[in-house]
Amino acid sequence: MEEIVAGIDIGGTNTTIGLVNESGRVLTKNGLKTKQFPDVNQFVETAAQLIQEQVHSMKNEMSEVNLKGVGIGAPNANPYKGTIENAPNLSWQGIVPLAELFAKKLNTICKITNDAKAAALGEMQFGAAKGMKDFLVITLGTGLGSGIVANGSLIYGYDGFAGELGHVIVVPGGRKCGCGRNGCLETYVSATGLVRTYLELNPHDAEAPSARVIAERAQTGETHAIEAYRRTGEMLGFSLANSVAYTSPEAIFLFGGLIRAGELLFKPTRDSFDENLLNNYKGHIHIYPSALHESDAAVLGAASILWNS
Repeated sequence: MEEIVAGIDIGGTNTTIGLVNESGRVLTKNGLKTKQFPDVNQFVETAAQLIQEQVHSMKNEMSEVNLKGVGIGAPNANPYKGTIENAPNLSWQGIVPLAELFAKKLNTICKITNDAKAAALGEMQFGAAKGMKDFLVITLGTGLGSGIVANGSLIYGYDGFAGELGHVIVVPGGRKCGCGRNGCLETYVSATGLVRTYLELNPHDAEAPSARVIAERAQTGETHAIEAYRRTGEMLGFSLANSVAYTSPEAIFLFGGLIRAGELLFKPTRDSFDENLLNNYKGHIHIYPSALHESDAAVLGAASILWNS
């Protein structure tokens, strides 16, 4: 009998759901638009139905299949309580007992963690961080998340919310953040942060372009787009250099849609990182893209919560 895990990656815009085996093979995959479900119960109902359909399909193909459980990566997840708490990029406000809702609906074990921490687990189990005991994973999507692994274990902190690099204030009194404060890193370094930077540089643009469109414009040589990526990378590199001072990782992995821009983002990030890094660390720490296949990485990360438990 083959054991499988359902991995659910919940983002501010999209949710990806897939079945994963212990070797890291994504057997099935589907998706939902997160914002189409303002009621979390409707979301759980639809997602659970997709999982059941996927499992049923697998049983028809393989007959001997067992659903070990469900792993969920989500913003502002509390792994101790199985909840999502006051997530600024989700429409579900307050404290949402998501793990309990899925466990009851599917009659199986369900564990949840921050989406960036799930990405770190996936990188450690299936990606380029195999064998590493100290590293960072930075997720660059609608917001900015981070997973810190030290001595081979994820850092959760006292209340489960350690590692919120995206909500370190980098510009006092700066841009308004969804968390209710001003000047958080993710308001400058994320897909939405990039768009805000671009529109500040080019306020006459008829409509707000996506991060992908800005990357395409930069590739054609548009100066505003190139500068938007330069400023984004500069801020990211500066912040990563500061994070090294209190984590001392072997490597840093960047993950998420924003890294599709390649060297448009990586070059200014690495330049700023090297410029601001404490001398003791220079030449010892490298910044890499995630080694997980982009289309499968989020699901693998979420499933890793169960495979690592």
